[in-house]
Amino acid sequence: MRVFLTGATGFIGSHIIPELLGRGHQVLGLTRSEAGAQRLRAAGAEVHHGDLEQPETLAKGAAAADAVIHCAFDHNFDAFVENTQKDARNIAAMGEALAGSNKPILITSGVGIGSPLHGGPATEDVFNPFHANPRIATELAGAALMARRIDVRTIRLPQVHDTTRAGLITPLVAEARRAGAVAYVDAGRTRWAAAHVSDVARLYVLALEKGEPGARYHAAVEEGVDARAIADAIGQGTGLPVRSIAKHDVAHYFGWMAPFAALDMVASSSWTRERLGWQPAGPDLLTDLAAMDYAVPTAA
Repeated sequence: MRVFLTGATGFIGSHIIPELLGRGHQVLGLTRSEAGAQRLRAAGAEVHHGDLEQPETLAKGAAAADAVIHCAFDHNFDAFVENTQKDARNIAAMGEALAGSNKPILITSGVGIGSPLHGGPATEDVFNPFHANPRIATELAGAALMARRIDVRTIRLPQVHDTTRAGLITPLVAEARRAGAVAYVDAGRTRWAAAHVSDVARLYVLALEKGEPGARYHAAVEEGVDARAIADAIGQGTGLPVRSIAKHDVAHYFGWMAPFAALDMVASSSWTRERLGWQPAGPDLLTDLAAMDYAVPTAA
């Protein structure tokens, strides 16, 4: 298949490219810059110039391909709500280009959207259209396409990591440097699901090749890693002190990340593994945090 890949020069997208090429697919990668175009060509992909601010450019890429993997997202959290709405507009535009065909589009969400109301790990079968997380806009946009019989498959991500970055933990390191200490809330019992980026990239390709219309897949390898263990690993790597804080101190130590600080973001991927035959093999989160070079600024 010729696959239109958004986020092709990003952290996850750049790992998806070799997975697709290795399975005999062609890749049409989205980029807005010539530097990005050069990286795509060097990786063996074709180039499609476009911009997340211009949904029509993404629609043209979708129309020129046999399938779409959409993993681009504007991670400026100062405008998080606005960026989720932008994601919804881009999904709608690409879906319009796919209408009337059987071409699949894989969209990207977060495992937290699958958290059940009664608590416990997020699961693939949970979809709450009234979820408080603004990222629900992504899945609502996907649901609107499904109502039009467009083949939408959703990949929900945990904290995706290697030794250069680790999801929300990357900005957590920056906030710890600013505050002068690595913090965890109360006893540090909250947990975050995680997966190595190589395993996540492989899951996207499996969902493309073996997935089902309307299905949601969880890219969680570790169901949950304790906040205290994450803080200790960062403290060991940075040399910063590690301390427990009360909830009223969260804003000082976590900055803009305060809303995430005490969230329990655990997730199961049992159904995903069974349906797709996904067998993760990458390092776990704490192994990567221990191997990270904290003297080098973490990737944006």
